Amino acid sequence: MMPVGMHEITMDIPIEEVWDFVKDMDNWAPLLPGYISHEKLSEQESNWTFKETVGILKKKISLRVTIKEWIEPTRVTFDLKGINENLTGNGHFKAEALDKSRTKMTGYLEMVAEGALAPVMNAVMKTSLPKSGEELTTSIVEKLMEQRALR
Repeated sequence: MMPVGMHEITMDIPIEEVWDFVKDMDNWAPLLPGYISHEKLSEQESNWTFKETVGILKKKISLRVTIKEWIEPTRVTFDLKGINENLTGNGHFKAEALDKSRTKMTGYLEMVAEGALAPVMNAVMKTSLPKSGEELTTSIVEKLMEQRALR
């Protein structure tokens, strides 16, 4: 089975505010667990680099992220392709307005490794993806709450 991470969270923030934040990856890319850097190549493509612990090894993983669709204010879908590792995957970010001031946000990511290290990498991702997804979603909410408090 492909390693998957999904996390859902409801917040007392209007969907427009959530969208304003997530539509610019510069706002949330640094919130990714293990984040090292990201670089926009175009509106659709960017390269992301982060650290992942594989057993006792710390690996630096670089991914090409290609945005498939931006549907304001509810959905972003993307594909992932490893640059320095044999990894592929995809994911989406969804926001749903529950009412004028509350939003449900869902982050979803699935990735699979191929090649010699695949069994080890996939086993690691089975535990790390759900955790990373939860951390990222929670960090986005915390950032949004901080921004509101500053207003």
